[in-house]
Amino acid sequence: MFATKKDVKSERRKGWKWEDYKSFFIEKTAPYVFLAPFLFSLIVFFGYAAVRTFYYSLTNYNLFDKPDFIGLANYINIFKQSTFLLALRNTIVFSFVVTVVQTIGALLLALLMNQKIKGIRFFRTIYYMPSVTASVVITLIFLWLFQRQGLINYLFTFVKQYVNYFIVFLGAFLFLYFIVYLWLRGKEEGEISYGDSRVLVVSFTGALLLAIILAYFKILPIAETSPVDIIWINTRELLFGFIPRPLFAIMCLNIWTTIPTMSILYLAGLQDIPAELYEAAEVDGATSFQKFLYITVPQLSRVTFLVMTLGFIGTLQMFDQVAVVGNSAPLESIITLAYYVYTNVFSSSGIANVGLAAAAAFILGFLTLIVVFFQKKFYKD
Repeated sequence: MFATKKDVKSERRKGWKWEDYKSFFIEKTAPYVFLAPFLFSLIVFFGYAAVRTFYYSLTNYNLFDKPDFIGLANYINIFKQSTFLLALRNTIVFSFVVTVVQTIGALLLALLMNQKIKGIRFFRTIYYMPSVTASVVITLIFLWLFQRQGLINYLFTFVKQYVNYFIVFLGAFLFLYFIVYLWLRGKEEGEISYGDSRVLVVSFTGALLLAIILAYFKILPIAETSPVDIIWINTRELLFGFIPRPLFAIMCLNIWTTIPTMSILYLAGLQDIPAELYEAAEVDGATSFQKFLYITVPQLSRVTFLVMTLGFIGTLQMFDQVAVVGNSAPLESIITLAYYVYTNVFSSSGIANVGLAAAAAFILGFLTLIVVFFQKKFYKD
C-alpha cells in the first residue's frame, strides 16, 4: 500500500516537541493575522453591504417606509425603462472605447518614456501629472475647455485658419524625415531606428522653421473662416451615430487622466524584457516593427491583460466625472449605470427608489464579472 500525504505528515509529527507545534502554528496562522484587517473590512463594509443591497433589490424600499418584499419585480421592470437601457448602452460604449484607446495610448506612451534620452525623467513626471490631480478639479477644468467659447473650439478655429501652414509643416516634416533617415542610414553601420531622436529633432525643427518663415513673410494666405461654435456639453447630438457628444467629451477626459497610470505598468513590463531577445532579433535582421510585433507585444501580454482588466472595471463603474458634469448636460447624454444608481437613490423629485437602484447595482456588478471572466477565458499566457 502507498502512503498518503496525511500518513506522511502524521509520521513526521510523532517526534515533535512543544516548540515544533508552536512554530508550526505560528507559520500557518501568521498570514491570516496580517490579512485580518483587510478581511475584516472586506466582510463588514463590502460583504454586509452586498448582502444588504441584494435584499433591497428584492423590495420597494424608499429610505423612509418599511421595505416590502416584491421578489424579482425590480429586475423585470428595470429592463422596461428607457433610461436604464440608455444607461446600459452608454456604459458599454464608454467602457469599450475608453479601455481600447487608453490601452493603445498607454503602450505608445510607455514606449516613448522607455527611450534613453536626456531629461526623460522630467518628461515621465510631466506625463504622470494628470493621474495625480484630483478628478473633480480636472473635470471642472474640462468643463471650461469644452464651453462654446472655450479653448477646444478656439483651437479648431485656429487650425481652420492656418490649415495651409499645417499642411506645409506636415509635408516638410515627412520630406526631411525621409532625407535625414536615408543619410544616417548610409553614413552609419547598422540599422537606424524609425524613432531615432536625431531624425525626429532635425525634421521637426526644419519643418517648424519653414512654417514660421512662411508666416512671417505672409507667403501663404490665412483662411477666412467663421469661429467654430460646437456645442459639446448642453446637447443631445450624437457623434458617429452612437456616442452622445457630452459623453464623448467625458471620454476624452477619462482617457487623458488614465493613460499615464496604465503607461507606468507598461513601462515596468518593458524594462523587464530581456535585452538578449532584441539582440538576437537584430542578428537575424529583424526590423524595429518586427521586434515590436514579435517580442514586445507577446512579452507584455500579462501586462496588457492587467491593463485591460483594470480599464474595464474602472470604466464600467465610472461615476465622479459624470456626476460633476451633472446638470450641465442632458441626463440621457451622460447617464451611465453608476450614475443611474445615484439618481434613483438621490432623486431630484425627493422620492428615492432604492430597490430599483440596488437592482441596477447588482446588474452592474454582474456585468463587470462577465467582462473579467471573458477576458480571462480568452487570455493566452
